[in-house]
Amino acid sequence: MAAKVAVLGYGTVGSGVVKILWENNSHVSRRAGEAVEVKYVLDLRDFPGDPVEKVLVHDFDTIVNDPEISVIAEAMGGLEPAYTFAKKALEKGISFCTSNKVLVEAKGAELISIAKEHDANFFFEASVGGGIPVIRPIIQSLTADHFDEISGILNGTTNYMLTKMDKEGLDFDYVLKDAQEKGYAERNPEADIEGHDAGRKIAILASLVYEKQVDFEAIPMEGITKIGSEDFAYAKAVGCAIKLLGTARRKDGKIYTLVAPFLVPSDDPLYAVEGVYNAIKLHGDMLGNVMFYGQGAGKEATASAVVSDIVQEIRERGRHVEILWSGEKQALEDAGEYPFRYLVRLSGAVSADALGAFGDVETVTAEGISGETAFLTAAMTEAELAEAIAKSGAECIKKIRMN
Repeated sequence: MAAKVAVLGYGTVGSGVVKILWENNSHVSRRAGEAVEVKYVLDLRDFPGDPVEKVLVHDFDTIVNDPEISVIAEAMGGLEPAYTFAKKALEKGISFCTSNKVLVEAKGAELISIAKEHDANFFFEASVGGGIPVIRPIIQSLTADHFDEISGILNGTTNYMLTKMDKEGLDFDYVLKDAQEKGYAERNPEADIEGHDAGRKIAILASLVYEKQVDFEAIPMEGITKIGSEDFAYAKAVGCAIKLLGTARRKDGKIYTLVAPFLVPSDDPLYAVEGVYNAIKLHGDMLGNVMFYGQGAGKEATASAVVSDIVQEIRERGRHVEILWSGEKQALEDAGEYPFRYLVRLSGAVSADALGAFGDVETVTAEGISGETAFLTAAMTEAELAEAIAKSGAECIKKIRMN
C-alpha cells in the first residue's frame, strides 16, 4: 500500500517536485518508510504529451475528498487559493506542505494550529532559503538555545546583483538586466530589489525563533537600488562586502527586525556568500554561531526541500509535530533604536571637531574618490546619527550599516 500524494501547481517548483518523486522514487520511498505515489497533480492548464497528463486534475475537491490522499504539496504561490486549499486539507486531517512564503508568513500560525487540532502537519521548509534546510533544524534540532540574532542573505537575485557589481564594477541597471535575462529576476523585480522577498522570509524565521507572529508589514525594508560603485570602493577599503540582509535581533529583551544593505566584515561567515547562494546565520546563547548555506532558489533545490517535507509528513502520519509559533503578535521595537556602526559619507571636508560627534571614528579613503569625507562611526542609533550629521553641517551622501 503506497502513500498517496497530490501536488498543487505544475509550474517551476511543482514540476520539480513531481520529477523528484518519479525519478528518485525508490530512494524517496525508502526514506519515507513506504512506497510513495503521485496520485494527482492540480493545475488549470493542460500539458499535452507530458506524462503528467495521466494524473492531472483541474478541481481541488477531487483531491481533498479522496480518502487515499495523505499528503498535499502546494507550489502555486500567492495567498489564494493556497490558503483555502491548505485549510480544507488540514481540517480533513490531510498533512500539507508548501514552498509558498506569502502563505506561510500570513497564515502560518493559524495553519499550524489547525493541523494540531486534526493530528496532521503543516510543513514549509522550502518557503525560506529554497533547498537550504533551516526550518526543521530550528523546530527540531536547535531547541536548547535562546537566539539573540538571526541574520541572512535571503534573496539570491540581489546577492547575485551585488556580487556582479562588486567583482566586475558593473552598474545597477546593467546587472539587473543581466539577472532578468538569466531568469534570476522577474520582469517586475520590485519584490527582490526593494527587499520585500527577504522581508517575508525574515518574518517567517523570526516568528519561529521568537515563537510569536512577526508581520512582514511591520519590518522596515531598504533595498539595493541606491548602492553604487563608490560604496563598493569604500567597502573594500575597510575589508567588507555589501550584502542585503534580513535580520532579527534580541537586545535587552526587545526584538528588532530589519531588511537593509549591510557592510559585512571578512571574518563574518556571510562575507563569502556570493552569486545566487543564500545563507542564514543564527547566534544562540549556548551554541554561539551556526550557519546554513546553499542554493536559495531554483527548480531542483526548492523542490528537494518540498519533497523532504513530504517524506517527513508520511513518516509522521497521524502524529502532529509541535511547532512553536503563536498567532499572538510579537512586539517589535523601532529598528532605528538599535545601535549599529555606520559607514558615513559626507560632502566636502569635515573638521575633527565635527567628526567628534560621531564617537570614536575611523576615517576611510578609497582610490579615485574625492570631494567627500568618509568614516566608520561608533555604534549609534539612527537618531544619534542624524543629530551628529546635523551638527557636522555637511550633506550626507550615503550611510550604510555595518553588521
